[in-house]
Amino acid sequence: MKNIRIRLILMNFLQFAVWGAYLTSMGNYLGIAGLGDKIAWFYAIQGIVSIFMPTLVGIVADKYVQPQKMLGICHFLAGVFMLACWCIGFSAGFGQEIPGKALFIGIYTLSVAFYMPTIALSNTVAFTLLKNNGLDTVKDFPPIRVLGTVGFIISMWFVNCAVWENGTFSFTLASNAHKFQYSYMQFMVSGLLGILLAVYSFTLPACKLEKKQSVSLAESLGLNAFKLFKSRKMALFFVFSALLGMCLQVTNGYAGPFLTAFQGSADPDVAGSFAASNATLLTSISQVSEAVCILMIPFFLRRFGIKTVMLMSMFAWVFRFGLFGIGSPTMPGVFLFVLSCIVYGVAFDFFNVSGGIFVDQECSPSVKASAQGLFMMMTNGLGATIGTLAAGGIVNRYCSWQNGYLMGNWTTCWLIFAGFALAVAIAFMLLFRHKQPISNNA
Repeated sequence: MKNIRIRLILMNFLQFAVWGAYLTSMGNYLGIAGLGDKIAWFYAIQGIVSIFMPTLVGIVADKYVQPQKMLGICHFLAGVFMLACWCIGFSAGFGQEIPGKALFIGIYTLSVAFYMPTIALSNTVAFTLLKNNGLDTVKDFPPIRVLGTVGFIISMWFVNCAVWENGTFSFTLASNAHKFQYSYMQFMVSGLLGILLAVYSFTLPACKLEKKQSVSLAESLGLNAFKLFKSRKMALFFVFSALLGMCLQVTNGYAGPFLTAFQGSADPDVAGSFAASNATLLTSISQVSEAVCILMIPFFLRRFGIKTVMLMSMFAWVFRFGLFGIGSPTMPGVFLFVLSCIVYGVAFDFFNVSGGIFVDQECSPSVKASAQGLFMMMTNGLGATIGTLAAGGIVNRYCSWQNGYLMGNWTTCWLIFAGFALAVAIAFMLLFRHKQPISNNA
């Protein structure tokens, strides 16, 4: 039993290390590569493929290919395509625009399309193997999942500090154009980790396929969950899920370019500040906070109830964006950036987790799985896609790339995002009604 926990910890560690290698640092490279005005699309692509790819791959894993093997196949393909992105950047060289921009976007899309289903697949593998070994998924899975966040953080730290220059490899916290966070090397790290996890997945114990009752295509795709919109409370919940989902990828896409842009300041103290030179390292505090907040959720749910916890998340988004808007990379303003990263854990976890529990409590067993899929589609699919594209339009309106930095009126951008989050929070507080107390086993 101890062995299976260790094996699943390693699987989760690699699962999110693959993502952490580029998710928060990709924007810096895209600006250098001549794709700065397309940053929003690169993050929106993740939402678009999340609408249908996890479901389609899940159907295959349910009926034809064992989940651990499907996990390996998807990671292998995602890793190969990510390495292809690295090759395109490598052919152009450090600090150079890439020639085949359309090809780069297409290959990146294929990589993400095969990666996004692995998040659900890794959970399926973990739950199955824990049950097969007589372990309690509620008790034993959270500590395993937290190590996934640790993998994400360590991968971010590596990309932030790693440097490849003149054929030599080193680490530094100082500003350096050849840092992985500013170059195509981050895609190499992600691709290699993905292929490593693909190989590892094929060594995991078998998750045998089970014969299941035949269902319609609509049920397989989770479309039967849309009948929940007939309920006013559920309809409002899913609408607000999409609205809050619009906040999810904004800082992933733009926190890096925003912080790095201070290197273009005429003030040497600002340009050489730790925050400006280590954007990826600074934003990793967000993931540390996320790991801690996961452990706090049961207490808050029991003490305050689902609606209040979801409201905490919404107001946390206001602070997440607002603190970026009024902070600065030098003392004492840098503490506002750090505080923004700390509240991210509340902003991200408190709605995602409590929302999943709300769906589980409010839906009948026949549609629970589909309803969870609908919740994820509204937040990480529809909401994240629309929000990221809208944020990209705002940033492109107030900022522009100058000498490799996204310079402009960032304060206005962040305050616009904060204002939107505040409007959503107030509307949710006034319109959404839910008095059912959280159960003790939440």
